[in-house]
Amino acid sequence: MRIGVITSLRPERIDTLFDRVRDFGLSTCQLVCWKSDLLTADMAAAVVKQSQRSGVDVCAFWAGYCPPAKWNFTEGPITLGLVPPQYRAQRLIDLKRGADFARMIGAPAIITHCGFIPENMTDPEYPPVVDAIREIAVYCQERGLEFWFETGQETPVVLLRVIQEINTGNLGINLDPANLLMYGKGNPLDSLEVFGSYVRNLHVKDGLPPTDGMNLGKEVQVGKGRADFPRLVPRLRELGFDGELVIEREIKEGEEQNRDIRETIENLKLWWGD
Repeated sequence: MRIGVITSLRPERIDTLFDRVRDFGLSTCQLVCWKSDLLTADMAAAVVKQSQRSGVDVCAFWAGYCPPAKWNFTEGPITLGLVPPQYRAQRLIDLKRGADFARMIGAPAIITHCGFIPENMTDPEYPPVVDAIREIAVYCQERGLEFWFETGQETPVVLLRVIQEINTGNLGINLDPANLLMYGKGNPLDSLEVFGSYVRNLHVKDGLPPTDGMNLGKEVQVGKGRADFPRLVPRLRELGFDGELVIEREIKEGEEQNRDIRETIENLKLWWGD
């Protein structure tokens, strides 16, 4: 078992990029960037330098894309991922750039939100979305990379269907159990019976289901939501999961976030059962 945290790529903090990871006593992270103009060879070299200096590796690169991105039920379907046709071409460019950057820094995979993929595969919008995902999957495959879906806007069976339909062998899932709950898309424990064999990384994040039809449920401290990590983590292990457990606490950096992360690290050691 390897525990990590989310780390953002910020030019102003490049010289201390991984120090916070080390401060938690950890040696791996997911590196996140939503600005593709930052993904240069010089920036990659700086990331590699800091990785070597700190002893922290990047277990996956979380690749964002051009705006807009609205995290709700009203505008999310028309702004997120590769689903909106008006943003698709630029986002394909952005994600390919993310893949190139991942390769330069030695990360094995890129992760992103693909958006509200149509549930109904007879929907005329379904085939072009799958084609776009396939294009990124093939691009990654040619570069020795995997491409992982971050759960959220899709039901588990939709993700399984797309992975099986594209069938490039390098598609996987970054399971964010909080997102499944917050979007009302499924129960995290049950989702493992659908796509458990494809889970490559786990976001250790907790949340609550939505209580109205317009807004997502709330993210909460791990252990205070409905993700049920004491059952989820052992079940992942039973399924042969050998990826990283990456803690994500979506509140402002500071004392509360640090406390929550440290508490989660200790809990994960118990839940994993070593």
